[in-house]
Amino acid sequence: MFPKNSYINRRKRLREEIGSGLILFPGNSESAFNYPDNTYTFRQDSAFSYFFGLDHPDFVGVMDIESGTDYIYGNNVDLDDIIWMGPQPSVAEQAASVGVENTAPLPELEGFLKSAIAKGRKVHYLPPYRGETMIQLEQWLGIHHKLLKQSVSLELINAVVKLRSVKDDMEIADIEKMVDVAYLMHTTAMKMAYPGIKEQEISGTIEGISLAYGGPVSFPIILSVNGQTLHNHKHNNYIKTGQLLVVDAGAESELHYASDITRTCPVGGKFNQRQKEVYEIVLAANMSTLETTKPGRPYRDSHFVACETIAQGLKDIGLMKGDVKEAVANGAHAMFMPHGLGHMLGMDVHDMEGIGQIYVGYDNEFRPSEQFGTAFLRIGRRVQPGFVLTNEPGIYFIPELIDLWRSEGKFKDFINYEKLETYKDFGGIRIEDDILVTETGCRVLGKPIPKTVAEVEAIMAR
Repeated sequence: MFPKNSYINRRKRLREEIGSGLILFPGNSESAFNYPDNTYTFRQDSAFSYFFGLDHPDFVGVMDIESGTDYIYGNNVDLDDIIWMGPQPSVAEQAASVGVENTAPLPELEGFLKSAIAKGRKVHYLPPYRGETMIQLEQWLGIHHKLLKQSVSLELINAVVKLRSVKDDMEIADIEKMVDVAYLMHTTAMKMAYPGIKEQEISGTIEGISLAYGGPVSFPIILSVNGQTLHNHKHNNYIKTGQLLVVDAGAESELHYASDITRTCPVGGKFNQRQKEVYEIVLAANMSTLETTKPGRPYRDSHFVACETIAQGLKDIGLMKGDVKEAVANGAHAMFMPHGLGHMLGMDVHDMEGIGQIYVGYDNEFRPSEQFGTAFLRIGRRVQPGFVLTNEPGIYFIPELIDLWRSEGKFKDFINYEKLETYKDFGGIRIEDDILVTETGCRVLGKPIPKTVAEVEAIMAR
C-alpha cells in the first residue's frame, strides 16, 4: 500500500467534491472459475483500492459526507479460515492502516444504508460491472438490478474521474516500474521470435516474466503474426520467416497500476524492404505525436497528427493518393488505422473505463465522433499535467475490410486498391508507448524499449 496519508488525503479531496450524502464503494468478492473453492486470482475493485487501499475480498467502504466519518464493513476470519489461510489481521487493524477508525460486520451494512435512505439521504455509487455487486446493491439499496445503472451518481463519477486522472509521483513511479517489467517482456519476445516457435511459447514466457517481476499481466496478452486483427488473443501459430509478430502486453503492480506496451518485430530478426517501409511510417506517427502532446491541447489533435502522418507515408509508397488532409477528414485513413491513438492508463489498463469511457475521455467541450475509425478514439479532451496515456498508432491490412470497401467503391480517390491487393498477406504493425503529460510536453515512461528498425534488429540479433 501507499502511506496511510495518501488514502486519507484522497478521501478528503473526494469529500470536497461531493455535496452531501453517503458514498458507497463496494470492494470485489472472490470469483470461482470451476468450483467454489477454486478461485481466480483476487483483483480488488479499482475505485475501492484508490480510496481505501485494502486488497481484501468482501470489504465495503462508506464515506459519510456530512459527518466526515469513514467506515469499513467486513467480516473477521474465523478458525476455519485460519486453518486454510493462516492468521489474518482483523478488519479494524486493516482499516487503521489506511486511516479508517470505524468498522462493522458486513451484515450490518444493509440496515445502515436503508436507515439513511429512509431519512432522505442520497447514496452515491459508481456503475457496477460485476454481477455479484449488482445483486448486493439491489439488496442494500432496494433498486432492481436492471435499474442500477440509471441511478448511479454522475456527481461521484465526475469527481472520481477528476481525482484519478491526475497521477501523483508515487503512482507514476509505480506505473514506471511496470513499464520496466514490460521492457523485459518485450525484449524477451523479440529474442524468441524465430521461425518454428509457437506463439503460445512466447506468450507464456512473457506472462511468466510479469508474474516474476510484477504481478499478473495487466490484460490478456495480444501476440500474433496475424496482427491485422487488433486484439488477437489466439496463440496457436508456428511463426515463419517473412511474418511480423505484434506483441501488445503489460504488467500490473501489487498496487494494481498497469503498463501497456506494443512492439512489432520481424520473425527471424530482419525487416524486409516492404515491412521496413510501413514500419517507418508507424514509427514516424508515434514520434510526431509525442511532439504534439502538450498540456491544454486536445488529444484528438494528436490523433489526427498520427492519421495524417500515416496517410502521407502511405501515399509516399503508393497505397494512398490525393490530398492527405482531405483523405483524413473523410476517414479514408481508417482503412489502415481503424482505431484511436490511445487511452488513459493507470490503475486500470483502460483507466476508469469501467466507470464510463465517455466521462473519462470526453467532456462538454469534446464529444466522440461517429466516423468509422475516429469513433474508437478513447480520449479526445484536453490533456493535463499528470495524465498518463498510451500512444499507439498502427497500420493494418485487413483483407475483409479491403474487399468490402473496394466492392463499394469507397474512397477510390484516396486509396490505391490495385496495389493494396498485394498487401493482403502483410498483417499489421503497432507501436505503443506509455507517456506522462508534463508541465511543458510529455515524456515516455520507463526504460526505453527498442522501437527503431536498427534497435529491434539489434536486440533480436542477440
